Amino acid sequence: MTKRSYYAPQGGLPPQTQLLTGRAAFTEAYAVIPRGTMSDIVTSYLPFWDKARFWVLARPLSGFAETFSQYIAEVQPGGGSDRPETEEGVEAALFVVTGTLRLSIDGQAQDMAEGGFAYIPPGTAWTLRNTADTPVKFHWIRKAYQAVAGLDHPPAMVVNENDIAPVPMPDTNGGWATTRFMDPADLRHDMHVTVVTFQPGAVIPFAETHVMEHGLYVLEGKAVYRLNQDWVEVEAGDFMWLRAFCPQACYAGGPGPFRYLLYKDVNRHMAL
Repeated sequence: MTKRSYYAPQGGLPPQTQLLTGRAAFTEAYAVIPRGTMSDIVTSYLPFWDKARFWVLARPLSGFAETFSQYIAEVQPGGGSDRPETEEGVEAALFVVTGTLRLSIDGQAQDMAEGGFAYIPPGTAWTLRNTADTPVKFHWIRKAYQAVAGLDHPPAMVVNENDIAPVPMPDTNGGWATTRFMDPADLRHDMHVTVVTFQPGAVIPFAETHVMEHGLYVLEGKAVYRLNQDWVEVEAGDFMWLRAFCPQACYAGGPGPFRYLLYKDVNRHMAL
């Protein structure tokens, strides 16, 4: 099996000699948060978490992307939370990028390593602990679940990307593939989280323009991404945040695969 790479923020602070010019951008259609901006001084702390800090990558903003928030958590050995979520009706997705953690869902504990993914339904009791002797870093996507009469909540799941076969996109010769954690036919889910992989030279061959909001965190490699009318270079550790209908496409730059963790909202009527 091909060894997969998972970039995680390094923290620290740039030297005083570093140039101020960078790739960070916030526009009416998209935002780019490069990995170099994820320093110690932009982390946040949250109630009922100990030995933990968070890089907040996305939060609902009126007039921009409104459906989700996304953090990268760094939890030191022995740290974690017995009350991680403080709001009612919120679902969660976790994705581990470095280290290991112990996740307990409704009293059932499971260990998660790099590439591990968990979905936690709203109203579910869960806890998280770093039981190892090195820090663990993971993505935490939060969304207010959109319940629909007649549909149950989706069940909890804990899986690992490395145990799921990527699904090639049609007519791409395997150059573009998606690792799906949720079943696309399961309408109980109102969001999908996937890992998208492009082999060197592969492309999204048109400017996708659609209603889904996106969070894209680059796990590995580099590419040139089309965002609205701009071409932007991105690399492992960068985050792209797209509002609805922002045109998007990419060229994978090589020499290795270009991979990112993708969030999108799905399967619900538009609020009127």
